[in-house]
Amino acid sequence: MNRRAFAQLLASAAAGTAAAPALSASDRSAQSQPASRAQLPFSLSVMLWTVFRGLPFEDRLAKVAEAGYTNVELVGEYSHWSQPDFDRANAARKRLGIHFDATAGLPRGIADPSSRDAFLADLQRALTPMESLGCPAMIVLTGNVVPGISREAQHQSCIEALKRAASLVEGRQIDGQPVRLLLECIDLEENPHYFLPSAAEAIEIVRAVNHPQVQFLYDLFHEQIAEGNLIEKLQKHIDVIGLIHVADVPGRHQPGTGEINYTNIFRKLIELNYRHTVAMEFLPTGDEVTALREARRLAESTTVH
Repeated sequence: MNRRAFAQLLASAAAGTAAAPALSASDRSAQSQPASRAQLPFSLSVMLWTVFRGLPFEDRLAKVAEAGYTNVELVGEYSHWSQPDFDRANAARKRLGIHFDATAGLPRGIADPSSRDAFLADLQRALTPMESLGCPAMIVLTGNVVPGISREAQHQSCIEALKRAASLVEGRQIDGQPVRLLLECIDLEENPHYFLPSAAEAIEIVRAVNHPQVQFLYDLFHEQIAEGNLIEKLQKHIDVIGLIHVADVPGRHQPGTGEINYTNIFRKLIELNYRHTVAMEFLPTGDEVTALREARRLAESTTVH
């Protein structure tokens, strides 16, 4: 809204106020009521690599459940498991009422055209443990910049790799949900060699792929460091955002320890009716269960006006 339109809006509002009848006592009471607590349209999850790292896998799940979460994300912890390991993990998650909503851990990225076939083979193999664990989404990384190849060629390689990957999983479901591929950015402070630090470019890639099973993983921690302007991207691109990761800046700690206003983030997600998952991917300061509980309560206590 420009200044002229804003001034016209103020003038109209003033005229309407002058012409309006006096409010009844009940009307005034209703207007003075506080904002209402929202029912979250999205689910909450915990990215497991950040918490309880000194405990056995099943005990880590129990701690997540103790903090009040029913979803967990993985980074390929299962890559060297035996069948008994899978059996124990599945027994624990079912006992605790936990679902694995996403995983990462593919060894190759998508920016290097020469490794595309190997990436697709990695993805094909990864579908087996994903099915065993009931985990329907795979986080995809670009890998580092490839010397000697133009940025345009690497950008196009990302598009082509994701198109082929989409064909590989098209129509496939795990645990009753479509298999999704989630493209993630990493800021250059964390990895100065990473190909894709920009959410804008990642979204451009996802839109070019144009497949409902290929979406953008919006990591708010990385994007605050890389480019900022977090809420505007939510408003413009919520249709291709399939997962959101939460941590504050600086330090990758829990919401409220840094510069990101997560109350406003959660409120905007509710207003936009975001229906996928918001995952806590922070390094807690202090007690880990307490930090996870407080982050969950921050989201659940968000009010809308």
